[in-house]
Amino acid sequence: MKEIKRIVLTGGPCAGKTTALVRIIEHFSNLGFKVFTVPEVPTMYSQGGWSYLTPNHDLYYEGELAILETQLALEDSFMRLAEVCTKPTFVVCDRGTLDISAYIDNAMWNDITGKCGTSTNELRDRYDAVLHLVSAADGAEQYYTVATNSARYEQANEEGLRLARDLDKKVNKAWTGHPHLRVINNHDDFDTKLNRVIMEISNVLGLPQPVTEERVYIVELQGELPECIESEITQTYLVADPDCEVRLRRRSWGGEVVNVHKTKKRVSASEVLETERQVSNALYESLLQQADPYRSTIRKTRRSFIWKGQYFEIDFFHAPVDNLMILQTKGVDEQEDVNFPPFIKVIKDITGNKEYYNYNIALKR
Repeated sequence: MKEIKRIVLTGGPCAGKTTALVRIIEHFSNLGFKVFTVPEVPTMYSQGGWSYLTPNHDLYYEGELAILETQLALEDSFMRLAEVCTKPTFVVCDRGTLDISAYIDNAMWNDITGKCGTSTNELRDRYDAVLHLVSAADGAEQYYTVATNSARYEQANEEGLRLARDLDKKVNKAWTGHPHLRVINNHDDFDTKLNRVIMEISNVLGLPQPVTEERVYIVELQGELPECIESEITQTYLVADPDCEVRLRRRSWGGEVVNVHKTKKRVSASEVLETERQVSNALYESLLQQADPYRSTIRKTRRSFIWKGQYFEIDFFHAPVDNLMILQTKGVDEQEDVNFPPFIKVIKDITGNKEYYNYNIALKR
């Protein structure tokens, strides 16, 4: 059976998902792909008469259960269509199952997943990639509108913007731990946001991508971080062929653990091919036997957050170095300014400085 990639397109209100779906279909159809798209199930139910705002608890519960059941059934149906398609194909889900958990409490979520015979971990593993488009309410407020979705209850006023930002963060948190979660920033030029979506999907499909450098800085904290996602990362480099970098990463948060095996191979001076796969704890332990003897294991704490429409990760290194704090932007265009938060002091711009690549930080001296 051929491998069919299943990709989630998610994000907060007014993030540009509808337009992105059109661009995805056009771009990859021109490359010879058949793109199947699973419609946004919560909107189907809202337009059919069900409402998140109902005071009837039983009606609310049955609605959320129906949404999860329908989402699972629709995804499975489209995957079967993709499997018999003669063209190269993939499936894009307009929101995924874990989005539902952002709108309900943990008790209800555990109850409805149990009734569907599944769990958070199983649902996370259904997807090959998750692309989170940041809501226009965070950093691109001038473009925020409710006109494109009559079922949306966050209005285009200050309170509505606050609710939209809050939902955006809840949705992002719901997908924490997915090995290929990518946050797509807002930009002054919306085409830049769409191009990043195309690039990330191309990466998932195994298409070579241009070599790009995220902006990276040595920083110090000068205040409290906002609400963020914190995880512990253990990163081990494995023995590999020349021009190839193989990394084994264990990420843990809130009692959960995800292991990812990543290969990065330079296919030309200007292109690189990256592949990622999630591995079991048993395989993780086995692969550690292939650790590069010339490199130490990296241990660090990562805190991730969105600030004014831009996504940041701060790594606090513990080994093989300490007292090192590196901030990395994600998806900030070359022509754009970085919206540095006021609680961050930039010490040094190390973008492109190979000395600070994790691969070289791990090198034993």
